[in-house]
Amino acid sequence: MKPDDQTVRIPAGHMKNVFSGILKRTGFSDSKADACAGIFTLNSLEGVYSHGVNRFPRFIRNVRDGYVIPEAEPALVHSAGALEQWDGNLGPGPLNASFATMRAAELAEKNGIGLVALANTNHWMRGGTYGWQAARKGFIFIGWTNTEANMPAWGAADARVGNNPFVIAVPYNGEAIVLDFAMTQFSYGKMETYKREGKKLPFPGGFNSEGKLTDDPGEILLTRRALPIGNWKGSGFSLLLDILATVISGGLSTHEITKSSVEYSISQVFILISPKRLHKHSSVGDAVQKIIDDLKSSTPENKETKIRYPGENVLKIRNENLKSGIPVSRDVWREIETL
Repeated sequence: MKPDDQTVRIPAGHMKNVFSGILKRTGFSDSKADACAGIFTLNSLEGVYSHGVNRFPRFIRNVRDGYVIPEAEPALVHSAGALEQWDGNLGPGPLNASFATMRAAELAEKNGIGLVALANTNHWMRGGTYGWQAARKGFIFIGWTNTEANMPAWGAADARVGNNPFVIAVPYNGEAIVLDFAMTQFSYGKMETYKREGKKLPFPGGFNSEGKLTDDPGEILLTRRALPIGNWKGSGFSLLLDILATVISGGLSTHEITKSSVEYSISQVFILISPKRLHKHSSVGDAVQKIIDDLKSSTPENKETKIRYPGENVLKIRNENLKSGIPVSRDVWREIETL
């Protein structure tokens, strides 16, 4: 988000304090409020405003409406070696996801790999948050979530599959390489941001009411016919992610979640791998660096194009926003202040 007359810069510390205060008044304990506020602020700090500051008012509404239970804790349902199934008990999605990531890390530390599946949890906001969290601890991360039905299967006119975000993260130079993407060409949060800013999408992102591809985010938000990434490939990928999340967690599937008027009680999977337990683990960092060096040797298609690895731009945005403040729509910040 580029600052203009419609945006205001909010220092990260102030944003976190505002979020924390609202959360405490909404039923969160001090520790949970601070942790949850930290995740919303971090997402905003690193440029994912659609699942940070812009999403915060909706999160508070879901808490007040009873879909998110502030003090709920995950409960172990079943353990099978390096695999565990947990019930999220409708706790705050970001806190449940952070817990599941760290629990999978403990299992990976012991077994080389750890898998934690969460049923009955809530929206985790930015999935990449947990990839970064794991990678900074030295772990490889693979995770995904199902969602309500918000994308049509390839060739269909009505939404029957979710955009089911998928994340892969690898430790790199004290930070991470993080690939975080939904199965729709643009996530609904991103399209809401484009619409709020009065902008068109850079590429067609879905279908309008006439069934034609469009770059107008408002039309896609209205029809709920977002375009799958890779067309039929994204549609099939989304379906399998839903099947796996449902089966491994023992939770609800996309079609069951969609029966409610609000997206909640979703299913998620967190897989962590400890590179330290791999054969020739000491050469892992060197192998990753050689791959990145080769990527960077690509010939740009024009002088303005920069070849980046997934997550590289996050570092730049984080530093800019730490220095200048997080850019927020004035309307969004006014709404947050009224909370």
